[in-house]
This record gives sequence, C-alpha cells and structure tokens, in this order.
Amino acid sequence: MDIEKFIERYKEFKRLGFKKYEKLFVELAKKGQSPKTLFIGCSDSRVVPDLITGARPGDLFVFRNVGNFVPPFKPDKDFHATAAAIEYAVSVLGVSDIIVCGHSHCGACESLYKEIPDTIELIHVKKWLEIGMPAKRAALEEVGENDRELLLRTTERLSILVQIEHLLTYPAVKRRVDDGSLRLHGWYYRIEDGVIEYFDEEAGEFRPINS
Repeated sequence: MDIEKFIERYKEFKRLGFKKYEKLFVELAKKGQSPKTLFIGCSDSRVVPDLITGARPGDLFVFRNVGNFVPPFKPDKDFHATAAAIEYAVSVLGVSDIIVCGHSHCGACESLYKEIPDTIELIHVKKWLEIGMPAKRAALEEVGENDRELLLRTTERLSILVQIEHLLTYPAVKRRVDDGSLRLHGWYYRIEDGVIEYFDEEAGEFRPINS
C-alpha cells in the first residue's frame, strides 16, 4: 500500500473511526494512559496487536521489534530501546501483565539459519539476531534438521520462552513476578489461521486459546 492510500484511510478514520472513540480519546488526553498490559510483538506487518486482541485505545502498551526479541538486562548507559520500554511499562505504568507474542513464518527466526553478510548496512541486524541463537540451538537439539518446517516452527515457539527468560533478568520484572504483582505470558500467533497458542507452564507446551 502506498502513502496516498494511507492518507485516504486517515481521512476516513478522522471522519468515522475517531468519532467512535472520541469521548475515550478526550478522557485519555486529560487523564493520561494506564494500560494494564505490555505487549511485546514483532515488527512484522502481518501481526497487528490491536487487531488480534481487540484492544481499544489505552488498553495496551505496545513495543514491537524484529523478532519480538528481548535483550538480557545490561546496566550500562548505552541506548536500549527495548529495555527502556520494559522499564517504563513495569516501573512507571505499573502494568500487571506482559505478553511476549511470537508468530509463525517469522523472518527473524528464519534468518537465524542464514548467513548474514558482514556489511555496514546489516551490522545491527546481525548483532540483533544473536538474541535468538539460544532458541536456534534448543530447536536443533529438540527436532534436528531433517524437517525444515518443523524446525522453524519449533524455533519460533522456543524463542518466545527464551525472551521470557531474558525478561526475568530485569530487576523490576523479577521482583514483581516474585511478589505476584506481575504475570508473564508467552503467546504464539499463527498467521495462516488466526489461532493464538499460549504457553501452558504446567503442561510445558503451547496450547491453543479456546475460541
């Protein structure tokens, strides 16, 4: 879709869509936001958090990046966008839930099995993909290399669990999980059929959310 189409859709939103939530927008503008959930999703254009969850304005604090990856906590003074979003959501907004939502046919997870060239144009992409390597290693150990599709789908699901482990390296996240005021959720969205699977900790596997 080109920019002209987006402009036309904006005009339609301003004429119709905004009116639907006008009172809510006015209230949010006056009182500020108080979402209860941080949604960490992939930048993939096929995964739209508000559409999937039916969230209204003000419901979700959304952060999206390549692969819905969560870097481990690193207490230095460099620039850390994902870490800043987590800290803000947990320690300022006081969210009660964090959803890490991966998805099928994820380009980032597939790229873990490709050779990324050492060029200045992809220097940050190559470094970023290192965050997913534990999932790759675990998937290879679990299912092997014979079935490519199974390997990729397994990598995508295991990556979600890796990112949740990384979340627990953040002091505020760990403290609030331990005291019961924060819950972590692993979701896997299947693009091809719209099904969301959640990680069932007791069963140790992903299961579809009953529709």
